[in-house]
Amino acid sequence: MISAPTSRRSALRLGGAAVAAAVAVPVLGSPASARSRGFDPAPGSDGVGDPLFPTLGNGGYQVVHYDLTFDFTPVTYDFTAVVKINARATQDLSAFNLDTDGHTIDSVTVAGRAATWALSAGRSGQELTVTPAQALHDGQPFTVEIRYHGNGKAPRLGLTGWKFGTDGGFASAAQSSRADTFLPCNDTPSDKATWTFHISAPQGYVATANGELLDRTPRADGSTVWHFALRERMATELIGIAVVKGTYLYGTSHRGLPLRHIVPQGQEEKYGPIVARTADHLDWLEEKFGRYPFSVYGLHIYDGYTDALENQTLSLFSTNWFKLNANGQPGYETTMVHELTHQWFGDSVTPNDWQQAWLNEGPAVYYAGLYGEERGWSVFADKMKATYEKLDAVRAADGPPGRPKALGGTNIYDGGALVLYALGLRIGQQKFDQVMREWVKRFKDSTYTSEEFIAHTVKITGDASLDPFLRDWLFGAVNPPMPGHPDWKAAA
Repeated sequence: MISAPTSRRSALRLGGAAVAAAVAVPVLGSPASARSRGFDPAPGSDGVGDPLFPTLGNGGYQVVHYDLTFDFTPVTYDFTAVVKINARATQDLSAFNLDTDGHTIDSVTVAGRAATWALSAGRSGQELTVTPAQALHDGQPFTVEIRYHGNGKAPRLGLTGWKFGTDGGFASAAQSSRADTFLPCNDTPSDKATWTFHISAPQGYVATANGELLDRTPRADGSTVWHFALRERMATELIGIAVVKGTYLYGTSHRGLPLRHIVPQGQEEKYGPIVARTADHLDWLEEKFGRYPFSVYGLHIYDGYTDALENQTLSLFSTNWFKLNANGQPGYETTMVHELTHQWFGDSVTPNDWQQAWLNEGPAVYYAGLYGEERGWSVFADKMKATYEKLDAVRAADGPPGRPKALGGTNIYDGGALVLYALGLRIGQQKFDQVMREWVKRFKDSTYTSEEFIAHTVKITGDASLDPFLRDWLFGAVNPPMPGHPDWKAAA
């Protein structure tokens, strides 16, 4: 058994103090070029063409920044909210659409002027069609302000992103298409934006959100407004807001990156040593990919969630994850590494549509497996062989890793890792490490497609034969032979 290296735990401190800082709203850049197609009454009302979620997202504009004010009342789950959106038209618009589900819209303005609006039912939620007082032109920056209210437990037309614990609070788990249950938005991973949040929490509760905690503003009723800023762009599905009975634990990584975690109130001694392992996990991954792509990281551990999710800069974990395995080992650390890997693969470098999700989940499974093997908890090659044996049947039922028929299957998780495993055996570890490191560097803060990964791999290695090699692994109906393992066969 390989023993784990001595832990260099980061120091933790309790509390919620933060240095106040100005919240900067980004300046709108120059518009992307787009051919004017005349005034379109509702561009994108049928979605932006995501193969797995055809009605997801809206066209005709690009969001630059979201500013969300969210006033939540625990136990009753009522909320009032205001979202301010900075956007840029990418064609002439007489109207445009936003995704929303389960909200009562109180008012809508565009460029400070009252706009007319209408709600209609879609296949997974609602469409909010906004008609501004004056039509928008291709390339024109514009602002939208929507005031709305609702209840976290109210029925939705689609699934909900709300997760409720025993404390009367909530946490958001919006992946892959449920950000619209928290705010009207352009709910597609292809339209990333920067964010600011102003989340209120009553006495005895704390608020969380993606990005850095800038300041807290006390109110006369005893509640507090918590202000956060995420300066790097984020897809809507990675939103990480919450109001919970929790405690903030603070620390730093080995190179000084700020860490902030939220653990259940009264369980600081239990979870403090667990979240302190994050510093070593960051060190291990930064050796492989380069510097962590954001300005802060942490874990939110919550009893109202049953899984683990890579919300940007603030991964969400169920309390159920953190149990020793049958051998008395902290195998849950592989899941911590899995979600941290996503901060590079999926959060910083984001799929342009959901059919590309293998390159979110594949690396997360791959590097979590390597981490577990280094610590003697598992044998990664055994996992890959088992995946190889069953993947032909998975390809037939659920689609190959690069063309899944739905999200959440073995094909994009273990199957995606198997594609990377095969690539590493084909080109050697040194070149493989270069491919992966340069990938997250090249596409940082942007979106990708599988075609771009294939072209990237060919360019980095100078080997044109990797184009058909990767296509067979990603899109083929059956597994290609595994390099170096001619004995590996698909199960009958």
